[in-house]
This record gives sequence, structure tokens and C-alpha cells, in this order.
Amino acid sequence: MTDQTSLWLFGYGSLIWRPAIPYAERLPARAAGYERRFYQGSTDHRGVPEAPGRVVTLIPSAAAFCHGVAYRVAPPDVAAVLHTLDVREQGGYTRLELPVQVLGEAPREVTALTYVAAPDNPNWLGPAPAAAIALQIARSRGPSGMNREYLVRLAAALRELAVDDPHVFELEREVHGHEEL
Repeated sequence: MTDQTSLWLFGYGSLIWRPAIPYAERLPARAAGYERRFYQGSTDHRGVPEAPGRVVTLIPSAAAFCHGVAYRVAPPDVAAVLHTLDVREQGGYTRLELPVQVLGEAPREVTALTYVAAPDNPNWLGPAPAAAIALQIARSRGPSGMNREYLVRLAAALRELAVDDPHVFELEREVHGHEEL
């Protein structure tokens, strides 16, 4: 998880567009063997217990790559950053260390910490048809705002990174069909 000087974090959801943590470096990155999916329920940020929103998690998929961002956190900030993220990701997420390919001028592999939601957590919603996921996202709102905003901002951030994520972009198109909600 850490070398002598820093902690690496891998962001694949809202950490891409809203890190809200101090970091020393931010670089495009990818994790081999995972796909990003809107399978996790959000009852504390983008939904409420009676009407959960949907947010992303990583799903193992042997031939896939999940593109995101790697953050290098300086040693004086590591404890505070981990505390912040443990609180932010408490709704069913657990820490996972994984190898991440940091892209950019000096590509390299690092061991990074990320947060994933597994199917055995209490907020797991799992797969559903894209139309059903999009409708749930279009209707959901929580303390952090509209679930739709989470999806739209993630899609925009992926475009800025020149990442093609068919799952995210299909949901974005479907949600736009529910603008009246």
C-alpha cells in the first residue's frame, strides 16, 4: 500500500471528479482485471434508505481494464486522508489493495488502495437492465445531491481522460431520457 514516502490511491468513481483530499500527484491510471459498474446502492450520499441511489464499484473481469486516476498522497497527509475516505466510503465499501498501472510521462505499476463494494454488503443492488438502473439514478436524491449528477459528472470526467466506458455512457444516455424526473 505504501512505499517509504507516500500512499497511492486509485479513484474510479467520484474520486475522479471530486477527490476532496490533499494529494501530491494526480495521474491517469488503470486497474487490470476490473470493470466499473453501477451495482452499489447509496443510502448515505446519492440516495436514502427508502430510495437508494446507485454508485459505482469494481467488478472482477479477467480481460477488462478500469480506467481512473491514481493519487499519490504525501506521508504527512496519509492518516487524515484514510480517515476521510473511510467515512466517505462507509456505505458498504471496504479497502482493497491492487496493482495499478499509472499512465503518463513515466508509466509504472504501483500498489494502490481503493474502495470496493462486494456483493455481500448490505447496500449491494447488483446488476439490472440499463433502463432500470437509469430510472433509479434519475429518481434518486440524497444528502450529497442528485444521483443523476454523480453519473453525469463521472461521464464528463471519463471523457476528459479520453476513456470510453460503454456502461457509464449507456446509462448517461438513458438518464437523459428521464429529464422530466
